[in-house]
Amino acid sequence: MTAGAGRYAPTPSGDLHIGNLRTALLAWLFARRTGRAFRLRIDDLDPDRSRDPAGQLADLAALGLTHDGPIVRQSARTSSYAKVLDGLIEGGLVYECFCTRREIAEAPTAPHHPPGAYPGTCRSLTRSEIEAKHASGRTPALRLRAEVSALTIEDELHGAFAGGVDDMVLRRADGVHAYNLAVVIDDHDIGVDQVVRGDDLLASTPRQAYLYDVLGHPRPSYVHVPLVLNAQGQRLAKRDGPVTMRDLGLPAHLVLAMLGASLGLCADDEQVDVEVLLDRFDPNAIPQEPWVFG
Repeated sequence: MTAGAGRYAPTPSGDLHIGNLRTALLAWLFARRTGRAFRLRIDDLDPDRSRDPAGQLADLAALGLTHDGPIVRQSARTSSYAKVLDGLIEGGLVYECFCTRREIAEAPTAPHHPPGAYPGTCRSLTRSEIEAKHASGRTPALRLRAEVSALTIEDELHGAFAGGVDDMVLRRADGVHAYNLAVVIDDHDIGVDQVVRGDDLLASTPRQAYLYDVLGHPRPSYVHVPLVLNAQGQRLAKRDGPVTMRDLGLPAHLVLAMLGASLGLCADDEQVDVEVLLDRFDPNAIPQEPWVFG
């Protein structure tokens, strides 16, 4: 048992689909099974993707996924991100980057880095070069000056995982604080020490773990769970048809039974609630393969 917390943190970009709801259920089950609180955060930093999360919150509540404490919204926490970023700047750990996405995509990267990893183009610009970039009208992003190129994290399902660490963006050129910075600060500030999320995010986790190290915060435990796939074996998306609770037209208890059955916790037509699923949940026995929906 622990006094920490787990969390679920959706982006408010429309209704949650079955894959999102399954991950939310797993995050809730892992937190409750280990005696943790369960926090809910809305990742609404990006104004281009933000919508009213009321529908998402209603679906989570309908499934019985209760949360502790107030709902956290990233859009209300920008002063916290700015304060931490100022500290990193004062420590000489940040530099200006003038590269476009296309320039980064076309630049060669280290062999162990994933595609799109930043190659350090602006890391060693001289003062005169920086002034020339500003004079040309380019607005810089701010990047972390990483001191490692790779890091190994421990995942409860995947074991040791080694991944590349590049000079990640901390604040975008448009002034919006970057996702990696925000989630690390958020999770630390609200006491999250268990992160359960889809395994498509495993590759980016060493970056976030490194930022925890830089800030002097203990890393959370990580659990990257299998995704839900469509009939073609691709990650489930809203374009795959009726995949949200609203579009399926099913009552919440049937959706919950469907999700529970996918985890081997009940029959797909059994009358269950989240407390029944929690009583049957064994973190060491969840399916290791993706669930194909549709």
